[in-house]
Formats: sequence, structure tokens, C-alpha cells
Amino acid sequence: MQLPQNTIIAVADGEKLSLFQNEGDAANVRLKAMPSGDVDGSKISSGGRHSSSSANPDDSQQDEDGFGSGVTDMLNKHVLEGKIKSLVIVAAPRTLGEMRKSYHKSLSDVLIGEIDKDLTGHSIQDIEKALAAA
Repeated sequence: MQLPQNTIIAVADGEKLSLFQNEGDAANVRLKAMPSGDVDGSKISSGGRHSSSSANPDDSQQDEDGFGSGVTDMLNKHVLEGKIKSLVIVAAPRTLGEMRKSYHKSLSDVLIGEIDKDLTGHSIQDIEKALAAA
């Protein structure tokens, strides 16, 4: 995946968000960790209210879904404020699905790629390799 300089990479799962910025160029990705800020994980996704069922068995899953929605809200806000000009989202498959439900049109316009992999807690080098392979 070609990542223009200053592209923001959001790496998330249902509990944690890490943000990185590409300080290299499109051909030579060099990620730098950034502060991730506060995420409001109390949101219920726009997909509707969740209730316990076999598809959504417990409150911890609802918390993870809410966190994914909160991450998207924060990214939407940064895009609308002009703080993010290009974005890549790397997220656990279920979290990515929850996040997609809340993408603002402006976020979709700056989104240059998605990777459905859980890379939270991985090294910057692992994330760079996943981006290069995508």
C-alpha cells in the first residue's frame, strides 16, 4: 500500500487505539507514534441497539462495539476539523465492521485503505510490514 507522507494510521481493536503518522514517503513508510486522545466507548453503534443474543452474547462485546464506534466518532471529528488528510484504518475484523457503520462521508473521502487484522500491541515494525504487504 502506498502511504503518502503524513498519512495517519489508526490501529484499533475493541479496547485499544494507537495512532501513527507516516514520516517517510509513499515508498518508504516510517511510522511515528502519536497520542491517541480520549475515545468515548459508551456509544452504541448506529447499527441499532444491541441486546444479548447468540450473535452478541454479553456486555463485554457491547463495550467493544461501543469502543469501535467511539474511535470512528473521534476520527470523523479530526477529519472534519482538517487534522487528517489521509487515513488508513487497521482493525480487528469485528471492530472494523462496527467502525464502518459510522464513517462520515468526509472520512470515506480521505480513507486510502483498511486492513482487517488485529495489530494492537504489535511493534511499529510489524505494522509497517502489514502496510507494505497490503
